[in-house]
Amino acid sequence: MLTVLVGYEAGPGRQDLLRTELEAMLEPAAELPGCLAFELYLDPNCPERMLLVEQWTSPAGWRAHYGQRVGRLAELLARPATIRCLGAT
Repeated sequence: MLTVLVGYEAGPGRQDLLRTELEAMLEPAAELPGCLAFELYLDPNCPERMLLVEQWTSPAGWRAHYGQRVGRLAELLARPATIRCLGAT
C-alpha cells in the first residue's frame, strides 16, 4: 500500500478556485482502480494551504492519476505542490 500526502498552497486570491478543483477530484479519484482513499484537508490557520491524503494499492495507480492533474492545478498555486510518498511497513 502507498500513502501519498500532497500539499498545496494557493496563489493570492486563488484559494476558492483551488479548493473547488480539489473537491471536484474527490469522488472520481475514489473510483479509480487501486484507489483506497482520497481525502482533502484544509489548514484552519491558513486557508491557502490544503492537503490531499491518498491511499493506493500500488504506486502505478497513483502515478497515472497524478499525471492527469498536474497541469490543471499549476496556475492556481503559489509554488509547486509538495509530495510525500509513504509505504506500509
